[in-house]
Amino acid sequence: MLPVYAAPKRQQSVKGSRNMFNLTSLKARQARLLNAVHAALATRTTASVKGFVSSPEPRTIGSFARGRQLVAGNYLFAGTLINAPGHSLWEVTPPDANYAADLHGFSWLDDLAAVGDMAARDAAQSWLWGWIDRFGKGRGPGWTPDLTGRRLIRWINHALFVLRGQESEKSRAFYRSLVQQTQFLSRRWRGAAPGLPRFEALTGLIYAGLALEGQEDLADPAIKALARECATQIDDQGGLPTRNPEELLAVFTLLTWAAAALGDVGRSCPKEHLAAIERIAPTLRSLRHTDGGLARFHGGGRGAEGWLDHALAASRVKTAQPDGLAMGYARLSAGRTSIVIDAATPPKGAASHNAHASTLGFELTSGRRPLVVSCGSGASFGLDWRRAGRATPSHSTLCLGGYSSARLADPDAATGVEALINGPTYVPVELSPQSDGIKFQGGHDGYVASHGLTHARTLELTFDGRGLAGEDMLLALEDAEKRRFDAALDAGKLKGLRFDIRFHLHPDVDATLDLGGAAISMALKSGEIWVFRHDGTHNLSLEPGAYLETTRLKPRAAQQIVLSGSAFTYATRVRWSLSKAQETAIGVRDLSMDEPYLNEN
Repeated sequence: MLPVYAAPKRQQSVKGSRNMFNLTSLKARQARLLNAVHAALATRTTASVKGFVSSPEPRTIGSFARGRQLVAGNYLFAGTLINAPGHSLWEVTPPDANYAADLHGFSWLDDLAAVGDMAARDAAQSWLWGWIDRFGKGRGPGWTPDLTGRRLIRWINHALFVLRGQESEKSRAFYRSLVQQTQFLSRRWRGAAPGLPRFEALTGLIYAGLALEGQEDLADPAIKALARECATQIDDQGGLPTRNPEELLAVFTLLTWAAAALGDVGRSCPKEHLAAIERIAPTLRSLRHTDGGLARFHGGGRGAEGWLDHALAASRVKTAQPDGLAMGYARLSAGRTSIVIDAATPPKGAASHNAHASTLGFELTSGRRPLVVSCGSGASFGLDWRRAGRATPSHSTLCLGGYSSARLADPDAATGVEALINGPTYVPVELSPQSDGIKFQGGHDGYVASHGLTHARTLELTFDGRGLAGEDMLLALEDAEKRRFDAALDAGKLKGLRFDIRFHLHPDVDATLDLGGAAISMALKSGEIWVFRHDGTHNLSLEPGAYLETTRLKPRAAQQIVLSGSAFTYATRVRWSLSKAQETAIGVRDLSMDEPYLNEN
């Protein structure tokens, strides 16, 4: 039985927070109404388009395996699988809004195009014109700016694939729908939320404006608007307010697509647009593990296989990763080992709706194999798993007394969104070279208000990447903090303040207790053996854990190392280490791939 970790402690919202949520609910209702009105108006457009001015080269990348599963009638979207062989996508009743969004965004068209055979083309054509018949008059959940932008990109990218062999009447319906969606987008892109949704909307509008006959006048405003978004949404570190690595990769991909589309028609790209690409690329390199995947923090996954490397190569930006923090993350790398640490305050406000209480959590990958991980986002497995994935116990860091380092606000009445509040406000960090490696030192005040304690963490990686020495401390620094600690100690009847330091292991890691429980050996599929040791002053255990992936049908069983103890004094120190006991043989290449996504027990 997998444990469901306690989510961050929820607190009653103050009046100001409640007013903010009411305003958010009102804006959400207004947005839905405006989308419906403008969708109805746009679909009355009778403009006739016979073809493309230019047809951009398809740059989206699909999954052959997912495409084959779709053709077979296995519809996996947003973590839910519906088996409906012989039935159209639109005959399936979406179990939730996320499932419906995946359907209406048409990203699955990339997967069918990756298969590319007659059966895949038949499915693509049937489902695309099925959408026009059912929803083309402005009805359905797909008429939002971000989904419309996403859909336009796919329709334009794969136009040759879906139009082959079609009658002229269907071709006219295809182009007419493209124009109607473009008109809707030209009026409603401002209604997309800042960040990824607006980047999707504007990129789709640029694609359509450049490609479709008679829509050229819509391209210039969208190009200028995208440049403004680049200047305001991408910070000096090349990061987003959400601090979601996978979301940053999605934005980066859209920007490179838009720049390439402009280049294809001989047009220059605004300097703000190009500068954003230049800023983001080195940040993504900092967030890249040695296996080519992204660090999994703040609602983001590792990204599809090869997506990150393909996007970086397509950008042609050679700038190396920065020496300091990148979007609030610190990176240590040596030999075959990469470590990424959440080393900044968590996102705030609207940017925190998917944020995690993960400050000072880290991930470690050796070669092509993740070792220490975050549990990931549980959003596709229901509300309980979503909350659990956001909690501090779901990350590889210290958790004090069952509390998370940040809390969840009350859910918004209209959207159910829970913002992250009361998180760390001060996260000092220092990266420094050592005689035998590199050292990270950081701390956060997420437990000062509740317990009077600051969590400080030191990580030292050796130059050969074979050893990581760690130290976690709980410190009451100021007099007021010491009094708060004493009060918390008294409330617990002087039994001490319990803490747990967790190291979540990837499901492919085979871990066993060694040396009478004094150490833990971990075997990777590559043949490497890593050993976890500690200073012997606290309790070491190996417990069940969970690994959350949106592409899976259910959470994967995993293990976690837990180092537990109690704080009785103003300074508590815990020392531990991870070291590679056995290297992969030089002649052995770690080329084994993960199982197909539907092959699950």
